[in-house]
Amino acid sequence: MPCSAVTLSLATISAIIAVALLAIAFSTDNWQSYEVKRNNIQTFIAKHPDAASLTDSFNNRLIYYTRTRGLFRYCYPKERPPASSVQIYLSPVETHCSNIDYFPASDENKESDAYSDDIMTRLHLARSVIAAFILSFVVIFCAFWTGLSGCWKRSAGAITATAILMLTACLLAAGAMGLWHTVEFFEKEKVVGEEYYQQWNSVLRDNTRLSYDWSYIVAWAGVACSLLASILLSGAAVCLRGEREKEEQLNLQYLMPVYPQKQPPYPYGGFPQPQLYPQPYYHGSQYGPYNY
Repeated sequence: MPCSAVTLSLATISAIIAVALLAIAFSTDNWQSYEVKRNNIQTFIAKHPDAASLTDSFNNRLIYYTRTRGLFRYCYPKERPPASSVQIYLSPVETHCSNIDYFPASDENKESDAYSDDIMTRLHLARSVIAAFILSFVVIFCAFWTGLSGCWKRSAGAITATAILMLTACLLAAGAMGLWHTVEFFEKEKVVGEEYYQQWNSVLRDNTRLSYDWSYIVAWAGVACSLLASILLSGAAVCLRGEREKEEQLNLQYLMPVYPQKQPPYPYGGFPQPQLYPQPYYHGSQYGPYNY
């Protein structure tokens, strides 16, 4: 009993933490941080008055502003680009953000046929990241019910199924992280759009610092906790099987064999007790006391 109870408690805590971390990472906007040194770029523009195109981009394009990036939004903790260049709104945490467009083909000014293979591959990979995270949450939801049933019935089979589901959720979340890094690779190494690193000019590259932010770290921590929960649930299932076998062995000691008894039954009130070996039916001579 202590083995399964302790292991199940630790597994439940790990699973709750995993769900919370994955949900926080999925919904927040701090996966990557782009710190743009606008003062240095402005100084460069002042020294090169002929850089008219750079001046226009510096004032209107979002890539010249310090920002954080999530799965759904860009947010601007300092200065924000003008509303004429991008639609800005207040996020639920009161920061100015703009949405990431996962369906650019719906734009009237763009045609999907004009996109290169790298652009379309990067777009499909970015969509797959969202889909993989959603699937992981669905699997965790299923694991909640199987785990609840297993704890209620103390069923090793249900706990094993819960461990498998948590492992599946872990693999889906880890796969989503791998796809996210693949998207990052395309943005840095392939020509997939002017707003990404590969097509930045040298001035912007030299004055921008890219780094992973806390949402990215929280996502990997959620993957690790879901894996730990799966391992602990597997251990709890093993403990439950061992405890069930011990209980069955203890119950066998109280099962006494029953053999048929050769003794006469107990007498009943008002009736003579039968004898095992009755006396002879005739006593003495059959002719009584007379002896011929």
